[in-house]
Amino acid sequence: MSQSIEPTPAAVRDAIARGDLAGAAKTLSDIVTRDRRADWAFINLIALLANHGRRADALVVARRAVVANPANAAAHDQLGTLLSLANDLPAGEWHFRRALETGGTNAGPLANLALNLMQQGRTTESEAAFAEADRLAPKTVRILAHWSKLREVQGDFAGAERLLEAAESASSAEAVSLLRVQYLARTGRDVEALAIIEAARNINGDGQLERGRLYERAGRPAEAWADYVEGKRKLAAELGGLAYDAAAVADFYRAMREYFGAATMARIPRASTRVDVPQPVFILGAPRSGTTLVEQVLSAHSAVRAGGEHAWLGELRTVAQRLSPYGGDFPGCLDSTAAADERHLAAVLRDHYFARAEMAGLTGSGARLFTDKTPFNEINLPLLLMVFPDAKLVLVKRDPRDVAVSMLSNNLSHGFNCAFRIEDIVRHLAATEALVASYRRELEFAVHVLQYERFVADPEAETRRLLAHVGLPFEDACLRFHENRRYAPTPSYARVAEKVNDRSVGRWRHFAGELAPHIAGLGPALAAGGYGP
Repeated sequence: MSQSIEPTPAAVRDAIARGDLAGAAKTLSDIVTRDRRADWAFINLIALLANHGRRADALVVARRAVVANPANAAAHDQLGTLLSLANDLPAGEWHFRRALETGGTNAGPLANLALNLMQQGRTTESEAAFAEADRLAPKTVRILAHWSKLREVQGDFAGAERLLEAAESASSAEAVSLLRVQYLARTGRDVEALAIIEAARNINGDGQLERGRLYERAGRPAEAWADYVEGKRKLAAELGGLAYDAAAVADFYRAMREYFGAATMARIPRASTRVDVPQPVFILGAPRSGTTLVEQVLSAHSAVRAGGEHAWLGELRTVAQRLSPYGGDFPGCLDSTAAADERHLAAVLRDHYFARAEMAGLTGSGARLFTDKTPFNEINLPLLLMVFPDAKLVLVKRDPRDVAVSMLSNNLSHGFNCAFRIEDIVRHLAATEALVASYRRELEFAVHVLQYERFVADPEAETRRLLAHVGLPFEDACLRFHENRRYAPTPSYARVAEKVNDRSVGRWRHFAGELAPHIAGLGPALAAGGYGP
């Protein structure tokens, strides 16, 4: 580390104590600008930004920190955490492993790695990492709490409870009360769960949503809705005041709709199909529409590997813009492909996607296919057709009123921050439906539309139709997808571990009064899906 003159960390702490966050951040920024080896300043600045809702800024600084000093273990740990929070889990894993390589085997980054692996669904590796972290730092509440969640999602309820009790004895019951509530709810002990959370003095946004779900199951919809609304308000505030920019989304959707007409798609180059790697199957649809269920069905087949949710397809918009020799925003930057020496762009974008998939371990899995179920990926359909013209597409549809209620009642990050308010959820669902309808009128592509309600009513028939579209022979295991011990790291993980049931069909009716002022815009989506009043 450089020996340049630095203000003490206490000076920065004093600025924070005075509420002068901007001043503290500027002081630290000035230090790292003058001295790229000032590791302590980088680490403090990253933490300051991240802890006050400025994750995007913290991510930029964390990248600068590891570039400035690739041996900065703490910066790797922080960057891994930020990337994991942004759902770039393979990249987050890489930085956690670098933190362990450069800084030695320490419980903190090891526990972070364990949590990251759990979120990727790699439960066996996660279990080993949690066990080693616990050996290094026994009776650490955070390690025990996350480890108990791993056991719970695996269905080891006795093991989860033992670890919860250990976490409670190492701290206090209140410190891990939300995990206790979630555990009780998962094991059908709703009355006990509700008693604990109602007695809590302070609950965060996630806790408020959990209480709302308990109220809903207890037949108290008015209280549930109030908790969903307040829980989402709290979450938006906890994350730095996140909000849906309706005007920006409308501008982006308009640009996509106007650019990607039939004439444009006829002249844009298409990538060839690579035969040396497994191919992606794209499961399109809104979050909470049934995409996790479809992935679980497909991944029960011997030829399919579950790929989960990744931003790789949307990321190609930025890559295309970066590579365009003439500049300009996406999608206009694709005009450069009119020149012969730029027509290779489609293949470059295809290979970028596969490079990301390789980093996630999907291209060497031995399976013929892997899934990509990133919610709202349908907005990228023209780009998908350019890069993967032969890919199999599945568009999952569900009553948009049920989707809206489910989005409000769960902590979600998809859709340009649309899920924090019911009015924004409905607005975004309606806008996305209109955009996809435009694509289907203008563009030529084959897509299998799977309606959630039809699947629930006749899972075998719908599974056979799904497999036929993907080009796979029927396997009975796909009907027994709930027996798959794979952890699907989404809010639907518990539902897809059960047999198909219709409990969630028509859920919106419990909240018909609360929804009434907001759902006029869903008329076209309701009509298109055949959903009555």
